[in-house]
Amino acid sequence: MPGITVLLVDNHQETLVALSAALAPLPCRIETAESGEQALKAVLRGGIDLVLLDVVMPGMSGFEVAGFLHRLDQTRDIPVILMTGMVGQAQLTEDAYEIGVVDLIIKPVSPWLLRLKIAGHLRYLQRIRELPGPAPD
Repeated sequence: MPGITVLLVDNHQETLVALSAALAPLPCRIETAESGEQALKAVLRGGIDLVLLDVVMPGMSGFEVAGFLHRLDQTRDIPVILMTGMVGQAQLTEDAYEIGVVDLIIKPVSPWLLRLKIAGHLRYLQRIRELPGPAPD
């Protein structure tokens, strides 16, 4: 799994540091972005395999970023996990899954639960990579 890169997106530097520390034991590379715009640039440059994205950010929200990524052919298959402190809103969950989000994590984030969820997604991504590709013509 060392070839898998996770992009952490949050407008608070201290949150990015905490998320990075929580995920440090996992076999993946970590990149960070402090805005939706930075996140889009990072993903469009390539090499991002999974995005962990805060919902509430100034400028472009996590929902807007996730929706944009889901609409583009080149980024549609990159799993996006949203983080939110807005609990108890069924519509939020429904909206998240409708725009292609694969998981929703409630803040404050437990480091143990975060590692567990991300590890599961990393295992899935690794299995996908190991599948045989189409036969050459």
